[in-house]
Amino acid sequence: MTFLRVMLFSLVVLLAYTLFANILPQVQSDPPKEEKIDLGSLDAAGLAAWGERIFKGQGTCTLCHNELGRAPDLLKLDLAAEFAERIADPRYDGAAKGLDGAAAIEAYLRESMLDPSAYVVAGFGKKGTNDTVSPMPAVDRPPIGLSEAEIDALIAFLEERAGAEITVTAPTGEQAQAAAQDGGEEETGPAETAQAVIERLGCAACHDLEGSGADVGPRLDGIGKRYDRAMIRQSILDPNAHIAEGFEPDIMPQDYAEQLRVSELELLLDYLEKLPAKEAAQ
Repeated sequence: MTFLRVMLFSLVVLLAYTLFANILPQVQSDPPKEEKIDLGSLDAAGLAAWGERIFKGQGTCTLCHNELGRAPDLLKLDLAAEFAERIADPRYDGAAKGLDGAAAIEAYLRESMLDPSAYVVAGFGKKGTNDTVSPMPAVDRPPIGLSEAEIDALIAFLEERAGAEITVTAPTGEQAQAAAQDGGEEETGPAETAQAVIERLGCAACHDLEGSGADVGPRLDGIGKRYDRAMIRQSILDPNAHIAEGFEPDIMPQDYAEQLRVSELELLLDYLEKLPAKEAAQ
């Protein structure tokens, strides 16, 4: 009888766990796929809307252009007044000089993205450079690596926010096909290398990874010697849990738990644990 009671109890427990497991919501580790965009069908408004998505996502612009003051908050400023003031600044001697209206705004924006140090807004340069060197990477090169069509979309978005004429147009025909192949394809599967994860999330825009030289975020070289794997994992998934000395909270995105697949997170952890410490300068 005792044996039968034990077996019956075990069966009830097993059935209870099975029922409980099926009641719980199932967690999908894959982030949502990006919507594929038909570039050839975009009008000016559609191009600006695409640019807004790039600004808030792939372009990683909001990592610095926010209310924390690391870079001008482009979503809060009166951009028409700001652009006019910057182009009129005696320190400015860039591509927009001598141009008027919408043409000047486009030239200024394009130059700001492709050559950020051509003109640095006062107070936003790298420390010790007297506002002659921008901490912003050129958006057409790694780690951001936007295509020409994506840069045009960003310009359209910012022109629209400034209340200016949208001077850029969406690519058409063969140009649209090339742009789609370059950067408009929807995501097909999980990243297979840590470098691919780093590129997709734009980690090197803030951390000095893959030779980017960025210093918006703390250095990561030798991090595996300073922290265990659990601490590194928490710093990615809950970045405000431990703030590195000299840095402020809320700079790093808080949603990497949703953006990262489980396999991608493990790839990233493997990579970071093995990062060697840089040798001290002689």
